[in-house]
Amino acid sequence: MTTLVFGHKAPDTDSTGSPLIWAWYMSHTGTPAEARLLGTPNTEALFVAERWGFDLPAVISDVEDGQDCVIVDTNNPAELPANINGANVTAIIDHHKLVGGLETKGPIDITIRPLACTATIMHDLMGDDLAKAPEGIRGLMLSCILSDTLEFRSPTTTDHDRAVAEALAADLGVSIADYSAEMFAAKSDVSSFSEAELIRMDSKEFTVDGTGLRVSVLETTSPAAVLSRKDALMAAMPGVAKEDGADEVMLFVVDILNEEATLLVPNDRVKAIAEASFDCTVSGDTVVLPGIMSRKKQIIPNLKA
Repeated sequence: MTTLVFGHKAPDTDSTGSPLIWAWYMSHTGTPAEARLLGTPNTEALFVAERWGFDLPAVISDVEDGQDCVIVDTNNPAELPANINGANVTAIIDHHKLVGGLETKGPIDITIRPLACTATIMHDLMGDDLAKAPEGIRGLMLSCILSDTLEFRSPTTTDHDRAVAEALAADLGVSIADYSAEMFAAKSDVSSFSEAELIRMDSKEFTVDGTGLRVSVLETTSPAAVLSRKDALMAAMPGVAKEDGADEVMLFVVDILNEEATLLVPNDRVKAIAEASFDCTVSGDTVVLPGIMSRKKQIIPNLKA
């Protein structure tokens, strides 16, 4: 049976690139594997796949009973197919906190490390086999690290992430600054997406003190382009929350260059959450949060409902 490798719903660059990387490695080492996606990837991920010569993996909505699969870049059942516990999960490779709720058919390989990117972990696990990887696989790996670290600006960045990225860039003959600028420009072009699509583009579900939140992040070098649609985005939030079974949507527009986030504040409940979580005072329908760049390290751990 071919093993399916996939990341989380609303796939970003890491959840698009890492399945391709690991599917190559598994196949190279004797276990047939194919990458899959759990949704349409964001514009940066589309750019990266094309840049390194990959067709996008097929999108699946669920997995069948007994299907062999490897989960990457998440361990949260809310971000995975509904029947994930019916599948035969053989491994998890991740860099997020352990959530719980997954059940497996037997003992499996689990690698969760406090690094900024799943692809960095894969780099380490692949060892000497990385030298045999095609240029495109190494290019995907570099792209994932630069994306997840926001070119080393994110507080999740470790010295190891940086060292791996710099070594890959040197090997590929790529300028990190120039290539990152291309990636972030692609990520910032959201003109073709509806408000609901933008809210769900890089979004994860969390329950905080009994309140169900869809926590969305839009990382951009052009925050004005997103914030010009503020009213329409806030008008779309109740419908997205209702459709997705959440109580509220929290949308953070992350300004990559100025290293800050603007949170949209559509109502009093989000205002209360913002003030309790980030020690700020909200006086309008947005609040700027200096230094906030990472959902994983700075947003989710601080949320209080």
